[in-house]
Amino acid sequence: MAVTLQHFRQWKQQQRRITALTAWDFAIAEILDQAQVDLILVGDSLAMTVLGHATTLPVTLEEMIHHTKAARRGIKNAFLVMDLPFLTYQESTQQAMRSAGLALKDGGANAVKLEGGYPEMVTTIAHLVQAGIPVMGHIGLTPQSVNQLGFKQQGKTEDAQTKILNEAIALEQAGVFAIVLEHIPTDLAQTITQKIAIPTIGIGAGPHCDGQILVTSDLLGMGSWSPPFSKAYANLRETMRDAFETYCKEVRSGEFPE
Repeated sequence: MAVTLQHFRQWKQQQRRITALTAWDFAIAEILDQAQVDLILVGDSLAMTVLGHATTLPVTLEEMIHHTKAARRGIKNAFLVMDLPFLTYQESTQQAMRSAGLALKDGGANAVKLEGGYPEMVTTIAHLVQAGIPVMGHIGLTPQSVNQLGFKQQGKTEDAQTKILNEAIALEQAGVFAIVLEHIPTDLAQTITQKIAIPTIGIGAGPHCDGQILVTSDLLGMGSWSPPFSKAYANLRETMRDAFETYCKEVRSGEFPE
């Protein structure tokens, strides 16, 4: 069954938890889709996990669309979302409209994800939604603001919690279909989840969100580092290294090919 926009609010009402993971190519997207992951995000985290940058900031719109097109070819049922990268939507509503339009038209995404819930961003999101472009919000720790926020947990003070809660409410009113809550206190995530009618998708935000998302390379244990709120369900880095070392050994010894 192909996941549609309408499923997300319906699943929240049914208290059916939403699963989400990231993809960056055809092979990973196809496997995630066959595993019945609900939402697949081509996240700008690929700047770090795939392209080797220190932050998400350097990845371009063209690179994001390239990876989204590859993921699209592997997906039959999951809902595909593309991150709009840094400085492809913050300058103006017109810039955001063009970037989001290309994500859907050229990339094949079902929706885009934008970071931030400040008033100007809420206005931009409202315009995108009115133009027929589905938008997912993202508040709390927003990696594109790394130079301002760092990678630290957000919402630690009462004022900060009030700000994040108000951002969530404003994003819902602007028309987003779901909101990613990243690296905020569990009780704050629970409050937001109870206050709004659209799903919250947590990453480092505790168990009370309507769904969860992880960076797939972190889940697979492929990287040399992962955030403390992540969980590795495999250690593919070690498995792959062992396989590569065995291959090299067999080629050098003449054991392969037989």
